[in-house]
Amino acid sequence: MKKVKVAIIGAGTSGLTARREVARTTDDYVIIDDGPLGTTCARVGCMPSKVLIQVANDFYRRKSLDQEGILGGDGLSIDTQLVMKHVRSLRDRFVRAVLSPMEDWQSKFIAGRAQFVDAHTVEVNGDQIQADKIIVATGSRPIIPDAWQDYRQHLITTDQFFELPELPQSMAVFGLGVIGIELGQALHRLGVQVVGVTRGKRIGGLTDPVLQNYVAEKLTKEMCINFEGAQISGVSSSGLLQVLANGETVEVEKALVSIGRRSNVDRVSIEKAGVQINQDGLPSFDENTMALIDAPHIFFPGDTNGDRPILHEAADEGFIAGYNASQQSPECFKRRVALGVTFCDPNIAVVGKNHKELTEDGVDFVTGEVSFEGQGRSIVKLKEQGILHVYADRKTYKVLGAELHAPDGEHLAHLLAWAISTDLTVDEVLKMPFYHPVIEEGLRTAMRDAADKLGLRSGAELYRCQDLPIR
Repeated sequence: MKKVKVAIIGAGTSGLTARREVARTTDDYVIIDDGPLGTTCARVGCMPSKVLIQVANDFYRRKSLDQEGILGGDGLSIDTQLVMKHVRSLRDRFVRAVLSPMEDWQSKFIAGRAQFVDAHTVEVNGDQIQADKIIVATGSRPIIPDAWQDYRQHLITTDQFFELPELPQSMAVFGLGVIGIELGQALHRLGVQVVGVTRGKRIGGLTDPVLQNYVAEKLTKEMCINFEGAQISGVSSSGLLQVLANGETVEVEKALVSIGRRSNVDRVSIEKAGVQINQDGLPSFDENTMALIDAPHIFFPGDTNGDRPILHEAADEGFIAGYNASQQSPECFKRRVALGVTFCDPNIAVVGKNHKELTEDGVDFVTGEVSFEGQGRSIVKLKEQGILHVYADRKTYKVLGAELHAPDGEHLAHLLAWAISTDLTVDEVLKMPFYHPVIEEGLRTAMRDAADKLGLRSGAELYRCQDLPIR
């Protein structure tokens, strides 16, 4: 039996980050993965989807060219075979960037699927490995309902989407969370007949009712969306998938299933480690140490735990797990302010505490509002669409969170996350520099609205020399 200090199961973002931290203190470790390698983000997630979105938005831009005096845009056409070839070309480049550093520690890598034997032992390829500490970073996989298995040949997930040789003529998109609305809108802009299907109006993770209704209204003007849900009813005689929605049957070539992902922890028999499993099939863990409650020598970072399935969170959790697996006892780490961006156009973002959390927690807050319809830089960019809501504590005046649908919203989201991270109050944000003309002026307008509602507006948005803050 092989014995090591640390065994890492999974070579995705969290597993690779954990390996880097473990390697700082010991060379006595192994990392196990049954492939494919390259991380979910680089292979089938963040990166290839953004390539497709860029192509779609570039092509969609032709609709505004005549207004700017750039003629001939109507003559542009799309070759989806070349589009997908381009997407895969850049995808492969991103994957190579992930795989290249692995050459330096190839001797530590074991290709295969690990299974727990007991709390300190895993088996892979028939061999047992005993480890003082174990990091379970097995990632996740797309969910396909059991009832849909008969239609499997018509269904694709994000794990398969980017291997399509060309795009279909028509497609249903089940689930309009982050990935569903991103790819659904991109497909529509590339000329695919898209039917988006979701239950309720929580598109892109929005929880603010005003924003939910606004985004639903705007996106339904661009593409077909059914908010009451829909079901697959069969396959037509011509071989098309039939989707029943609002009493009508729509026929499509394919359906993208993006209704969520489930943890791969069920594939490693973690219950044999003596830990209790909840109704979701997951063990309890401490989000500040990544250690399992029932077995603190086992760590549970990344998409495996289903808590914050975003790359930067997976990397942070991998760091925490790797660091703590190298220590005598786990240390507590403060988590970053929640930051989620959906790369539809305009962007959707949720930062810090969302509207639902604040309301359910009974927080006394005000909402600073701004519309990007009629906002200067939005007019220039021909993108007059969007709303920003900033939530501020009525007692402390601190910025608590925000939800938005805005041009260049990804950048507004970062500014807001930084403001929340540094405990800035509304009036302190207003004393920061804002250039003109920029989208960020919309953030200032929302902050001014919040200041008015908090009774903070004194007219001056500058520090007097004697009042400069000490930080």
